[in-house]
Amino acid sequence: MISRIKRQDIALRLSMRHGFNMENVRATVSYDDKAFIINGKRRILISGSIHYPRSTPQMWPDLIQKAKDGGLDVIQTYVFWNGHEPSPGKYNFEGRFDLVKFIKLVQQAGLYVHLRIGPYVCAEWNFGGFPVWLKYVPGIEFRTDNQPFKIENEYGPVEWEIGAPGKAYSAWAAKMAVGLDTGVPWIMCKQETAPDPIIDTCNGFYCEGFRPNKPYKPKMFTEVWTGWYTQFGGPIPHRPAEDLAFSVARFVQNNGSFFNYYMYHGGTNFGRTASGLFIATSYDYDAPLDEYGLRNEPKYGHLTNLHKAIKQCEPALVSSYPTVTWPGKNQEVHVFRSKSGACAAFLSNYDPTYSTKLTFQNVQYDLPPWSISILPDCKTEVYNTARISSKGSTAKMIPSNSGLSWQSYNEETPAADDRDTLAMQGLWEQVNVTRDNSDYLWYLTQVNIASDEGFLKTGKWPQLTVMSAGHALHVFINGQLSGTVYGSLDNTKLTYSGNVNLRAGINKISLLSVAVGLPNVGVHYETWNTGVLGPVTLKGLNEGTRDLTKQSWSYKVGLKGESLKVDTVTGSSSVEWVQGSLLAQKQPLTWYKTTFNAPEGNDPLALDMLSMGKGEIWINGESIGRHWPGYTAKGSCGECNYAGTFTEKKCQSDCGQPSQRWYHIPRSLLKPSGNLLVVFEEWGGDPTKISLVRRTA
Repeated sequence: MISRIKRQDIALRLSMRHGFNMENVRATVSYDDKAFIINGKRRILISGSIHYPRSTPQMWPDLIQKAKDGGLDVIQTYVFWNGHEPSPGKYNFEGRFDLVKFIKLVQQAGLYVHLRIGPYVCAEWNFGGFPVWLKYVPGIEFRTDNQPFKIENEYGPVEWEIGAPGKAYSAWAAKMAVGLDTGVPWIMCKQETAPDPIIDTCNGFYCEGFRPNKPYKPKMFTEVWTGWYTQFGGPIPHRPAEDLAFSVARFVQNNGSFFNYYMYHGGTNFGRTASGLFIATSYDYDAPLDEYGLRNEPKYGHLTNLHKAIKQCEPALVSSYPTVTWPGKNQEVHVFRSKSGACAAFLSNYDPTYSTKLTFQNVQYDLPPWSISILPDCKTEVYNTARISSKGSTAKMIPSNSGLSWQSYNEETPAADDRDTLAMQGLWEQVNVTRDNSDYLWYLTQVNIASDEGFLKTGKWPQLTVMSAGHALHVFINGQLSGTVYGSLDNTKLTYSGNVNLRAGINKISLLSVAVGLPNVGVHYETWNTGVLGPVTLKGLNEGTRDLTKQSWSYKVGLKGESLKVDTVTGSSSVEWVQGSLLAQKQPLTWYKTTFNAPEGNDPLALDMLSMGKGEIWINGESIGRHWPGYTAKGSCGECNYAGTFTEKKCQSDCGQPSQRWYHIPRSLLKPSGNLLVVFEEWGGDPTKISLVRRTA
C-alpha cells in the first residue's frame, strides 16, 4: 500500500517538477532575464518535445539525431508515472519506458534534456500520467493541498479555480523542489504565482506578450503548439509552418530565452495509453517529425532555417535589449546591439492580408503578410517566416502485401448466471470494478416476463433505456445485439433507448460498457465516473415502467479473449478459430488473426484499417493501440489560412474522412517471418480488406 511507503521517499521520487539535465553533472546553470548561462556561456535554448513511450528505443537515436540536425539544443519529455509504477512498489524502466537509456542517448548526441518530472503530465495521456491505483489511496484528493497527494505540474488553472488550498499547495511544492538542491533551475508552466526562485512559463500558440512574474527571470515558452491532437470523430488539425515560425520569431524578438515545440515528434499512443476521451492512437500533432519519425516537410526544413537564423543572432540577443520602433502601420522593428558590436534586427509585418515595404537603415525590405524577417547583421535578410524555401512532401502509404489469410473467433456474450461473474446489488462505477485493467466491463442482469404481458400479444416490444456516464455501450438481449451507442469528447455521457425483443420467462440483459481512455485533465478528475450508473428502465409492461437499477447485477471484467490472451501465440492456440467460408464478417465482438512476413527495407509500416469498426490491435502480443475510424462530419473543417491569429480549429483537413485510417507498426516489433496479427472488433468489419502498408515521405 502507498500509505506504508515513507512520505519523504515519495517526495524525492515523485514530487519534483521540471529541471534541466545537463551533459555534465558538474555544469553550472544559472540565468538572468536575457538568457540561460551554462558554464559561463549565455544561451538562447531551442527545444523540442519527444516523449520516449510514444516511440520505440530503436527509433530514439534517429529521432534525436534529426532533432539535432534541425537545430535543437534540448529535448523535452515528461516522466510517465503510470508507465513506471503500474502497481505500488513495482517498477518498470524497460523497453519504451527506459527513461535512463533515452536520456543517455540525448546526452551522447550532445543535447540537453528538459525533464518535466510531474508526475501529473496531462499530455492526452491516460489518467494524466497517474497510476489508477493512486485513486484508491485512503483520503487522497488529486491536485490540491492534500497530504497523501503532494505532486504536481501545470497547476495554474487548478489553483485559479480552487483558490487558497491551491496557493498553499503550489508554495509547498516550490519549497520542496528547491530544497532538493539539484543545482538546476526549476519551472512551473502556466503558473503566474510561481514562488521564487521558480520560473513561471507560458504554453500556447502565441506567447510574445508573456512576462515572467519577476523581472529577473528568463522568458520561457514551454509549449509552442505545433498543431493539435486528433480525436476519434474529429478532423485532423494542422498548423501551417509559416504561422508556427512567425510565433517563435515574435517570441524571440520580445526577449524570449527558451522555446520548446510541443510536439517536435508526437509519436503513437500505443496500447491503452491514450487519455479520455476518444483521443486517437496517432499523436502526430502535425509535428516537424511525423508519427513515423519522418521529416514533415516543409515544416521541418522551414524551422531548421529559422533556428539557424536565431543562432546567428544569438550574440546580440543574449546581451542587449531591443530598441523597438514602428515605422508604419502594422510594421514593427526590433534591433539588438551589444557592446561588442553585434547587431541583429527583426522586421515585422502584422497585417494578416497585405504585403508591405518596410524601410530600415535606408534599405527597403519586402515583407509578406503576417511575417517577420530576420537580419543577423542588421543588413542581410537571411530568413522570413512566410517564405518557405524547403521542399514540401506528401506522405504516401504504399500497400506491401498481396493479401492476408484470416481466421475468426467469436467472443462469448456472458449472462448474469454464469459461474465466473461477480454478483452485487445495484450498479457499480466501471473503473472501481476494472481498475482499468481492461476497456471492457459487462453489466449483467435478468428480467422475468410474465406470460400474460400485453406486449407479447400485440408485438409491441417494450422500451429499454440505459443511461451511462460513458464512453460506449453495446446492448445484448438474450445474446443478440440490440443496439450500440457512443459518447464523444465533448459529452462522454450517453443514453441507449430502444425497443427490445423480450419473451415470456427469464430474459438475459448483457450490457458491454466500453471505456475509451480515462480523463487527463480537470479539477478532481479522480472523482469522475465511467460506465453504466443508471437509471436502467423497461417501459411498456403491464405494470408500467420497471426500474432495473437497484436489482441484482453481475459483473465480468474484460473479454474472454483477453483472459485467454488470444493476442499471443500460446493463447491463440487455446481457442477454435474458423476460416474460409466460415470466417465471420461484419459481426460484432469478433477476434481475427493472421500471420505475415516483415516487408523488406526500412520504411516505417502501418495497417490500413479502413474496413474495420472499433477495437484494438496486437502485433506479436504487443498492443499498438485502439482502432476506430471515427468519421468526421463533412463541412466541419476550418479553412487553412496561416495569416492572422491561429487556433487549433482554424486549420483542419479530412472532413468526411476517417479520423484515423492507418496504425503505426514499429519494425522493432516484427520478426523476419511468422508475425502474429490479432484484431478485436466491436462493431463488425471486413478483415479481408485490411492491408499492410509502407510509409514513404
